[in-house]
Amino acid sequence: MCTIWFTANGADGLILVAAGAGGHAGTLSPFPFVSETRQWFDGPIALSGTIANGRAIRAARIIGADFAYIGSAFIATKEANAVEGYKSMITNSSAEDIVYSNLFTGVHGNYLKPSIVAAGMDPENLPTSDPSKMSFGTDSSGERAKPKAWKEIWGSGQGVGSISKVVPAAELIGRFKKEYDEAVDPAL
Repeated sequence: MCTIWFTANGADGLILVAAGAGGHAGTLSPFPFVSETRQWFDGPIALSGTIANGRAIRAARIIGADFAYIGSAFIATKEANAVEGYKSMITNSSAEDIVYSNLFTGVHGNYLKPSIVAAGMDPENLPTSDPSKMSFGTDSSGERAKPKAWKEIWGSGQGVGSISKVVPAAELIGRFKKEYDEAVDPAL
């Protein structure tokens, strides 16, 4: 999945949503995704997908991205406008707790398995949605057909195992910087 930001002169940059990203997610590994995109695009690239610590930010830069696009780790911050249960579920989950499905919106995404279970569904036996009938929780009559994505079914990336507690955003950013600097120079 690729998001493009535009100005009057065309695409100024790309957000590459690689495998492991939270919410709506891609299926490509970040390695070929960035490499092949760099063959035809020399503008700024932000890479998303399983980036939840400073080492992953450094890895994104090493493989050719200009920026790391981070989501799930910031949901588990004190300032995030997310319910406490969502924040707690992120801090108590690992990559194995992520389910890739298109059921909830019609577009494939990564969701927290415990939120699927809490909604009374079996995450191992989810039906496949018809992508041509994209829905965010209602059927054609406007009635609720299934749990609502992001309200009851919570999206998250596979990097959740790096997120162990709810912290202020400034503390999270400080941790990212420390881990990034250590990845650049292990002697730090």
